Amino acid sequence: MKKLIVAVAALAAFSAQAESLSVAATAVPHAEILEFVKPALAAEGVELNIKVFTDYVQPNVQVAEQRLDANFFQHQPYLDEFNKSRGTELVSVAGVHVEPFGAYSSQHKTLADLPQGANVVIPNDATNGGRALLLLQKAGLITLKPEAGILATPKDIVENPKTIKVRELEAATLPRVLTQVDLALINTNYALEAKLNPTKDALVIEGSDSPYVNILVARADNQDKAALQKLAKALNSAEVKAFIAEKYQGAVVPAF
Repeated sequence: MKKLIVAVAALAAFSAQAESLSVAATAVPHAEILEFVKPALAAEGVELNIKVFTDYVQPNVQVAEQRLDANFFQHQPYLDEFNKSRGTELVSVAGVHVEPFGAYSSQHKTLADLPQGANVVIPNDATNGGRALLLLQKAGLITLKPEAGILATPKDIVENPKTIKVRELEAATLPRVLTQVDLALINTNYALEAKLNPTKDALVIEGSDSPYVNILVARADNQDKAALQKLAKALNSAEVKAFIAEKYQGAVVPAF
């Protein structure tokens, strides 16, 4: 009985000392990576609570509104555009990995097989839509206005030899319409959730030198919080680097 009392007291003392950290994430690979570091953080007195989201808006909204401490799902260009359009002041705490963006088809084996007037779908948010168009340009399917940059839209297409028809849809829905279109440009987290292998299934994919590093994001007022800095350190550890390399086999690439 005395041993039980001592154990309960020790557990209560640890619980009192443990600091809770709530982090929003998309399921794959972000939540999986967070689950991997959860035991190490617990050993450092940080209780990590992972909240999984399926969209790219609410994770930022809930952090900005102080309902969550941080999020892990986006790259810097997306964060910059979100801050600008929403008037938020979210900040990057650490860069973790790159998810090379790819184009997929269930109907065609190569881009050369795409017919005239092919139906192509891309994400409807500004930065990922522009990223998709830049990849289509790199593949030789279209040419964009030189000044378009990462915020390019279909209106910036100036050459379109195959007269492809580009439609913008919510990023999360793209895997679900893959069988209904000729080509879909899909963020790797959603591709992995749909059991697509970016390194094998994508007809064209960004190189590992992609500038779109996925980042841990917080508010300016809590970015230096001890628990958050412990999480940032854990996400940049050799253990996480090995985990990413082994689990995702090049579909996700460490950025540190």
